[in-house]
Amino acid sequence: MALALTTALAFAQDPATQAAEQAGLAAAQASQQAMQMASQATQQAMADAQAANAAMQLAGSASFGQSAARTVKNVEASIDPEKIRAHVKFLSDDLLEGRYPGLRGGELAAKYIATQFALDGLKPAGDNGTYFQNINFVGMKARGDETSFSFVPNSGSPIPLQYADDYTVMNQTLTPTVDVDAPIVFVGYGVTAPEFGWDDYAGIDVKGKVIVCIVGDPPSDDPKFFGGKALTYYGRWTYKFEQAARKGAVGALIIHRTDLASYGWDVVKNSNTSEKTFLRDDKNPHLPAASWIQLEIAKKLFAAAALDFDQQFAAAGQRGFKAVELPVHLKAHITSTVRPFQSANVVGIFPAVPHPNKRGRAPKALPASFRDQAVLYTAHYDHLGFVAGPDGNPKLPGDNIFNGAADNGTGVGMILELAHTWSHLRTVLPHSVIFASVTAEEQGLLGSQYLGQNPPIPAAQIALDINYDMVLPIGTPREIDVNGAQRTSFYPEVEKTAKAFDLAIVPDPRPEAGSYYRSDHFSLSRVGIPAFSVDTGTLYEGHDRAWGETKLKDFVANDYHNFSDNYHPDWDFSGNAKLIRFGMDLGWQVITAKTPIVWNKGDEFESARLASEK
Repeated sequence: MALALTTALAFAQDPATQAAEQAGLAAAQASQQAMQMASQATQQAMADAQAANAAMQLAGSASFGQSAARTVKNVEASIDPEKIRAHVKFLSDDLLEGRYPGLRGGELAAKYIATQFALDGLKPAGDNGTYFQNINFVGMKARGDETSFSFVPNSGSPIPLQYADDYTVMNQTLTPTVDVDAPIVFVGYGVTAPEFGWDDYAGIDVKGKVIVCIVGDPPSDDPKFFGGKALTYYGRWTYKFEQAARKGAVGALIIHRTDLASYGWDVVKNSNTSEKTFLRDDKNPHLPAASWIQLEIAKKLFAAAALDFDQQFAAAGQRGFKAVELPVHLKAHITSTVRPFQSANVVGIFPAVPHPNKRGRAPKALPASFRDQAVLYTAHYDHLGFVAGPDGNPKLPGDNIFNGAADNGTGVGMILELAHTWSHLRTVLPHSVIFASVTAEEQGLLGSQYLGQNPPIPAAQIALDINYDMVLPIGTPREIDVNGAQRTSFYPEVEKTAKAFDLAIVPDPRPEAGSYYRSDHFSLSRVGIPAFSVDTGTLYEGHDRAWGETKLKDFVANDYHNFSDNYHPDWDFSGNAKLIRFGMDLGWQVITAKTPIVWNKGDEFESARLASEK
């Protein structure tokens, strides 16, 4: 009866009265919800304050080191392989369309990562109080049908070249068209290395000219001379283009040879005939014509110059080599599709906590004299996107997405679980812990390059970068590859920690391929930050070495940078979890180290570190 009466009265009310009552009810409900949320927030704040106060008191005690180390171990034990799996599964879903920079899928991945950082309580360390470090890029793709290359001898007929089959080219000046007509100079390996007493540009002015050079380092069996059999950065194609531009050249032709490059011409062709990405605001000099040429094309060039190619090739590897200008011009017209876009690094930080004073009270802010020695964890989230149309993948029509589950969904999943684990560490952080998931790695380490040039705190105050890139989830490893750690004063701690985790350290399996220069840690090294990646060897629990080698070879041959790098439900993430426990242990040692981490004396990155500290 009461319900019927109330209903009747409600219908009898005029609309304005009904609206007012409904608004009042909604306001009361909102107020009640706000009070509940405020109460919960107050309770959480009190709990956090109590935990922080306890941590501060602990930090001021003599037993801080031992107690904190036990806390770290306890927290490490909570690392969950299935949470890594969940991140990888989402990041490699078709919804994200291969996570290409500047497209919808890449933006979705960045927002997902930022959301995880926020949930774990990391402070934003990007632009304007956000997690996003926005970067201006320009995508460049040469139009092969509108681009022409030819060698024009001073005497004799021009030699036209076929785009993609004979050469590739990229206009690094980011303009739609460019024309080059300039003499060609052979500069051997194109290297200026004062520490080795080597300068291929000695006695020659290449300003306004086109250089031609050999891929790789000058030949050496001496580890102290261009790394012996190991590739140095001087051997990388990126260095050769950079050095040619610094010398004022308008073009560079890198001679490809499979054994020296460590990959075939198809890799060069596929990598350089698709869109290449550049930093829009990079102030370094660039080449109008950054090109590769086939070995047989190089032989034709030298024949047109009436020079013996094999003889010149051999001479380039000897001390005393002198660059020679060829009686041949490069005549080129390059037309490109230009695509400006933005993509973001995602950066968060657990800041250092002010150390309590003698009375056990924490200062409101770090003292002006405080010098951070942060640990940085990195992993790139971008991949290769997709090929438009149902026939993008001729081997499997209908699958046109490069999902990048292993490369590098695994690395991102690992640092997300690592950040989640650090968030549970209820103890003082004497130095900061930074997490960065970077973009445009597949475009030439560009996101990490920008991060290195624009770090969230000064580069000199980042003690170490630990990078995770493509860690195959195939079981628990018995070996670990930490190539580059041996170049730093921190290596003894890495050795001890690996032993504690029952991980044998193995050397770089292919030093001639220069793997150290092919992942994001290298960008941090270039600005002086000690850095290395953490990866597995080929020996896994329950299997012999042949099993691990077969798994790796199969992935590289069939799935690496292919449409088939997809998530697999039977993947075993226990090894990924083990490697982030290892990384967390190292990180704690970094931020509690009593002395700064430095590059070994004479290392190629030592000077950059010293320069950053001025």
